This record gives sequence, structure tokens and C-alpha cells, in this order.
Amino acid sequence: MIYELRQYTLRPGRRETLIELFEREFVESQEEAGMGVVAQFRDLDAPDMFSWIRKFPDMEARRLALATFYGGPVWKANRDAANDTMIDSDNVLLLRPPAGSADPFPAADRPPIGATALPPAHYVATIYHVGEGFSAFFAGHVRPVLAEAGVPPVACLESEHAANTFPALPVRTGENVFVWFARFDRPEDERDVPLPMLEGRLTAAPQRLRLAPTARSALR
Repeated sequence: MIYELRQYTLRPGRRETLIELFEREFVESQEEAGMGVVAQFRDLDAPDMFSWIRKFPDMEARRLALATFYGGPVWKANRDAANDTMIDSDNVLLLRPPAGSADPFPAADRPPIGATALPPAHYVATIYHVGEGFSAFFAGHVRPVLAEAGVPPVACLESEHAANTFPALPVRTGENVFVWFARFDRPEDERDVPLPMLEGRLTAAPQRLRLAPTARSALR
């Protein structure tokens, strides 16, 4: 399974416009083209950031699905409106589950078009820049500590280094990252667990994304 974690920098005050357009036009149409739309988020710390996740069975399926969607009528009819909200849409991490892991985000039901009720839960995605073999270290030394602290990872993903099969949409290259997600029932339940065993294991400062699912996000 191949994942994209996409982080868009939007023009000031345009996030709600993009979310309304996205949830009306770009969810079912992408899935009909052969991809899974996993989640859409408001970044709690950046009012002009929109993050979302989609997935594909493999890299060739990704190429076909993206060509179908971006060459299709829904995108062509709405791309100008979508692009008008954005400053940058190239902050994209290409990811996969660690070897031997199950798909962490299987297909799930979502509310219908027009839904407005927001899920009370929120997610924290932590992005580590790491060396080779980090996923095994995380599984053996970090995950147990997080679980003991009541913050078990609900998903872990690592860099997919295959060549971008749809170069019209850039992805970040030359990086090796590990991303884990925590879910909290309420924003006030969020906590950051000290992880001293990571000292010397990271090649850059970690990034912590505090993400609130939108009304139609399948990840809730």
C-alpha cells in the first residue's frame, strides 16, 4: 500500500473554501478513479494549512489513478477554483507501511456530502527524519513506551523511495522519514510523551502536526 501525506499552504482565509469544495467534489471522484481518500484535516496550529491523506494499492496503480482523476471531468471543472485557494501544494510525503505491517488505515464509512458535524477526536502526526532500520527500532523500543503511557500509535508509515510515477505532481525526495499517528478522543486529552531513547536517532528536529478531522473525513 502506498500513501501520500499532503500538506497544502493556502491563501489567507481560504481554508474553508477549499474544504467545502474538496468534500463536495473531490472525495467520491478520486475513489472512483482508483484511490482511497483516507482523511482530511484542519491543522490546529496553522489556520492556512490543509492536510490530507490518500492511498493506492501500489505505485503503478497510483499512476493510473492519478492520470484518470487529473485527466477527468471533475478535476478539469474545479481545478481553477481549487488552485485559487493555494500558495503551495508540493509538500507531499510518499509513504508506505513498514515491511510486514498491515494497512493501518483500511477503508471506512464517511458521512454523506453536505455533512457539517465535526468529529470530536483529533490526531497528532509526528514526523521523524531517520536513518535506515528505524522502523524496527521504533517497534521494539518506542512503541511499548507510548502504549504504556496511553498513547499507542494507531498507524506508522515510512518513506517510499520508488520513483514518482506521476511526475506532474511533485513529491519530496532525498528524505528518509518515519511518521506515526496518535488519536485522542478530545483535544484536551492530547499529551506528548517524553522519548529519551530517540536521542541520537533522529537526523533533524521532529515535526508534530496537530490535526482535526473535517466533517467528511473517513478517519475520525
